[in-house]
Amino acid sequence: MRALVLDVPGSTPQVRDIPAPEAPPGGVVLQVEAAGLCRSDWHAAVGHDATVAFPHVPGHELVGRVLSVGEGVSRWRVGDRVTSPFVCGCGHCQWCEAGQSQVCPDQTQPGFTHFGAFAEQVVLHAADHNLVGVGEGLPAEAVVPLGCRFATAFRGLRQRAQLHAGELVAVIGCGGVGLSAVMIAAALGARVIAVDISPRALELAQRHGAERAVLTAGLDPQASADAIIAATGERPAVTVDALGLEATLETALQSLAPLGRHVQIGLFAAPPVTALPRIIGQELSLLGSHGMASGGYGELLEMVRDGRLRPQDLVTASIGLEEAGAALMAMGDAPPAGITIIRP
Repeated sequence: MRALVLDVPGSTPQVRDIPAPEAPPGGVVLQVEAAGLCRSDWHAAVGHDATVAFPHVPGHELVGRVLSVGEGVSRWRVGDRVTSPFVCGCGHCQWCEAGQSQVCPDQTQPGFTHFGAFAEQVVLHAADHNLVGVGEGLPAEAVVPLGCRFATAFRGLRQRAQLHAGELVAVIGCGGVGLSAVMIAAALGARVIAVDISPRALELAQRHGAERAVLTAGLDPQASADAIIAATGERPAVTVDALGLEATLETALQSLAPLGRHVQIGLFAAPPVTALPRIIGQELSLLGSHGMASGGYGELLEMVRDGRLRPQDLVTASIGLEEAGAALMAMGDAPPAGITIIRP
């Protein structure tokens, strides 16, 4: 099969033929219909994740059809159209049995623990526990972002921060996951402030639910926080760092209202220094969101199917494998506005 392969961290990805995978016990092989290009793929590609072995095939957001099933799989058949959370739980530990597979200690992740979806085929483990059927009605552009961006933002806002209608939310960093958070927060009835250094990203955020936009190009974290507060005259009850820089985390924490909830989605290249005195003094909650277990997809899929959420509207580019290598390596310096879909 054809796949996008990186030989060593930071190397130029190459499209080449590699052996097609076989379905492992309990797992499946999917024929990849489409995959999503995410900044997390860039972190893996340049070596920020010590668990990633090279040579490596990235790609953790996907939709496809079951091509073959391994021994012990009972819920899925060849031809089923499915997606999966990017964190695949083992299916039998205490966390998986409690419906919290996103923190499974024995998790697998396509594009991280094993070859991913920037290929014609991909393996998914513990299929009966992890796969999510999506049927035939939804376009690939609506399904692919559900594997990581929308699932992570949905869990962060809905389940971790327990966002209420009418609350003020500041989303800092309006790439793919940030725009997902903007769209989800607006659909949940929140008031949304979009924060970014890119006018194009802010334009997309306002088109998809943000009431206010704050351009922070050239501002330090405190000035950015002041600009967020000035936008509405109040501090947000919830902040989301969708980028993962020390400056964006500091901006979020400095702008939060007392007793506010911060949702950290963006990954860091290095451990950040945080505003611990303010976290303590204002009793702020610092919440992580690491995807969502397959059992949590019901409400999210319902919102996509009935049109309250339209992930496909955030897709701004569709490319092939030949273009994917350059697009992947550009994510570090210039993440694209919106979501890029790869069709192997």
